[in-house]
Amino acid sequence: MATDAGAPLAQPQLPRSGNGRPYPLVPTTATAIAHLLGEVETALRSTDTPEPRLPQLGHQQQVIYRRLSRQPDLARQVRESLPDRWHKVFDRHLAARRAFQAMHRGRPISAVPAWRIIAPEPAEVLLGHYRKAAAATGIPWEVLAAVNLVETGMGRIDGVSVANAQGPMQFLPTTWAEPGIGQGNIRDPHDAIAAAARYLVRRGGLRDIRRGLWGYNNSWHYGEGVLQYAQLLREDPRAYRGLYHWEIHVTTSAGDVWLPQGYHQTQPLAVKTYLERMPASRPSQP
Repeated sequence: MATDAGAPLAQPQLPRSGNGRPYPLVPTTATAIAHLLGEVETALRSTDTPEPRLPQLGHQQQVIYRRLSRQPDLARQVRESLPDRWHKVFDRHLAARRAFQAMHRGRPISAVPAWRIIAPEPAEVLLGHYRKAAAATGIPWEVLAAVNLVETGMGRIDGVSVANAQGPMQFLPTTWAEPGIGQGNIRDPHDAIAAAARYLVRRGGLRDIRRGLWGYNNSWHYGEGVLQYAQLLREDPRAYRGLYHWEIHVTTSAGDVWLPQGYHQTQPLAVKTYLERMPASRPSQP
């Protein structure tokens, strides 16, 4: 395919984040969304696609699926217009997003969180960590990658949860301190991924991975979402190229707000105030 195929919609007039990219636009019609999504999925898997284009493509993919997960009628129309080869991929993405939405029903947040958004370790380095931990424990690498994605965007979120969970795999210090679980540094990706694999084994993940994931986060919705992403990777490991480049988004009272690399808040900040300072983080469309 041509290397410019699947290019996200160009909008030079939009505000841009510190990395020079705007918030990805989504076309207004189901046919156009399906066309763009098919091109993006193809480009993300193609060895002809230059590496520098992957972050923009991954972010475009992410924003499309996040938008469609909240608009079921539009999602149905987009699926009908997609080539058959992408139907299963489409279904897994939406099933995962909707599982996590079911976990967090309620009023959207009105303040952006006290996080720092950093660059993740290189994709191949993280893949090596997942595979090493899988070989040591029997927990599939795809599950570990999916947990890392869901917990911190593969290490992009550097922050402490409201429950005091820490590091790229979001361990409670008390869990990390359990004999045989935490070894090394709770904030180090290699150490945290290995510890997550050991913890999933302890919680029964080799016998029943859903029960193991329930032990990791006490929600069946959580396990469903993680396993949808894991199955996506199992069916086509090239899907990792897109997921690795997903950005950090939070669902707020002002919409689906993007927290780009370089974001740093030591205290929660009102969404309205944040968007006045960082207009590139605002959804470009309703």
